Amino acid sequence: MTGFQRVFTAIVAAAAFLPAAAFAATCPADKVGADVRPMNATPAKDVTDNVIASIDVAKEPAAIMGRHFRMRQLTIQPGGVVPWHSHANRPAIIYVVQGEVTEYASSCSVPLVHKAGDATSELSVTSHWWKNTGKTPAILISADLLPVDATDPDTM
Repeated sequence: MTGFQRVFTAIVAAAAFLPAAAFAATCPADKVGADVRPMNATPAKDVTDNVIASIDVAKEPAAIMGRHFRMRQLTIQPGGVVPWHSHANRPAIIYVVQGEVTEYASSCSVPLVHKAGDATSELSVTSHWWKNTGKTPAILISADLLPVDATDPDTM
């Protein structure tokens, strides 16, 4: 079994024990727009980012050249911040395991609250930052296709 197959099998097996993910916190149609929220320069604060696994998918049968498939666990303490970043070249899926976080997206004029059990897709139009506005640590699982030539492999 290849590394990719092992990780994929582990993800599927783990998902079988999780409640069905809800795709919540969708921006209301009348609040959507291009660059309706300006970039926020708040730096990372009280967030840990641990890479669980990474695969060079160019070497796998899928042959997605120039990409690593990466899975991470982010733990955001109350008041903690995942700084402003873009997904222009890095699609991702986020699953909230514990707690809740508030997302401030460039494409939505109102904050979006993501709670435990929620999943969200971060596509090329996504630029945003997150803050734990709750009273307990928030734990997120992030899976993304990171460019191999990314200047910082730990980029959020």
